[in-house]
Amino acid sequence: MKIGIGSDKSGFLLKEEIKKYLEKEGHEVFDVGTTDVNDVKPYYVGAVNVSKGLQEKAFDKGVLICGTGAGVSIVANTFKGVYAVASESIYSARMATIINGANCLCMGGWIVTPEVGVQMVKAFLSAKRFEDCEGWRIKWLSNADKEVSKIENQNIKD
Repeated sequence: MKIGIGSDKSGFLLKEEIKKYLEKEGHEVFDVGTTDVNDVKPYYVGAVNVSKGLQEKAFDKGVLICGTGAGVSIVANTFKGVYAVASESIYSARMATIINGANCLCMGGWIVTPEVGVQMVKAFLSAKRFEDCEGWRIKWLSNADKEVSKIENQNIKD
């Protein structure tokens, strides 16, 4: 899988641990944020680069890390077709894919430990949309997706 990853200084150490894990698992990792603590980029740089990569289908999934995960998720969600979720737990990282179809996981380097961060990414990437959902829920979520798409089309321009 092609994974776009980005961080600022606050998320740098967590990002490096997640990158190691992803590369060890055989993923193609594209680090498009801060790559050197002596050349720090603001949180929005990585968020813009990962989001553009997701839009252009250069990346299958995205992982963004700042201090809290909020800043990068706010920026990422301004891009049409990018569904970024700020998460602090393994459970919510997994469910964001299953229930919400998230394609970008955001987290905070001040909040999430490297061990938990790696497990969150593992859960996020291994989850499948509608996994273990009953038929009625799949139908409901599919209808919700259509409504969200309408909202997105009304409010986010290409």
